[in-house]
Amino acid sequence: MENITFKAMIVTESDDKKFTRKIGEKQISDLPEGEVIINVQYSSLNYKDALSAIGNKGVSRYYPHTPGIDAAGVVVESTNSKFTPGEEVLITGYDLGMNTTGGYQEYIRVPADWIVKLPENLTLRESMIYGTAGFTAALSCYKMINNGVVPGNGPVLVTGATGGVGSIALSILVKSGYEVVAVNGIVDETEYLKKLGAKEVISIEEADDKSGRPMLKPRWAGAIDTVAGNILSTAIKTTKYGGSVTCCGNVGSAELSSSIYPFILNGVSLLGIDSVNCPVDTRMAVWNKIASDWKLDYLEDITTELPNMEALDERIDLILQGKNRGRAIVKISK
Repeated sequence: MENITFKAMIVTESDDKKFTRKIGEKQISDLPEGEVIINVQYSSLNYKDALSAIGNKGVSRYYPHTPGIDAAGVVVESTNSKFTPGEEVLITGYDLGMNTTGGYQEYIRVPADWIVKLPENLTLRESMIYGTAGFTAALSCYKMINNGVVPGNGPVLVTGATGGVGSIALSILVKSGYEVVAVNGIVDETEYLKKLGAKEVISIEEADDKSGRPMLKPRWAGAIDTVAGNILSTAIKTTKYGGSVTCCGNVGSAELSSSIYPFILNGVSLLGIDSVNCPVDTRMAVWNKIASDWKLDYLEDITTELPNMEALDERIDLILQGKNRGRAIVKISK
């Protein structure tokens, strides 16, 4: 492939440790080694992307850097027989956008093992509405359901329900016949959450028990937690006997304080969700569910499309302030 010039978001670190981002130019020769070159059509905005874009070394250690942990596009060159030019593909997870240049650029070059062929009944644009957030939400539902939480067991709690992971998890559970109780965000989004199908919306204060008691009255058959911290601890001690709680985020805190009593007296299971290095067989099973039984009828209701990479700045600020609602996708190539 010729060494063409293309647009990319570039985050740089100054000598005084300040970070700036701009839309600049790169060439194919600037890309890392890999077997497949992809012309990126869409990417999406996740909390990790926002952290990478402001220089968080816990996400991206090396700068200059191009964020974007999601990418969907068309194969333009491949040295691996599993992929041929013209195929539509997507990538979520692995090292994309973390310490490998990510999807906020018109071309990426990645290992073949990172790539998923676009499932039938899903467009490139739709795949990025889901993206890492949607895949994480679906993986959370997949693990909770497979651990025995069924609709007849009672309501399921979804924390951080106004965010990308929470809103998609809520929607998947409603579509699957579950009664869902959603935790509201910093901004009151009761109407939005009810529109997505939440049976009840509770405040952050109600979901964040400060009593210090090791167990509380059981309320939930299961819980999808996206924020961690004391809200996760509260979900654990209010889950019914034999229920399951999934954990996938740490925006509230990276610390977990819990007694062992919910686990040894109520048999509660805490299920960790890792969407980055998820095994390929599970990854494909979840994406196939997303493209079929769990394909949402109102994706547009939870989606904001940014017309270009220049529009990312304002949305990055919103997600860092905890004011993001639903999913934001961005058109990368014209």
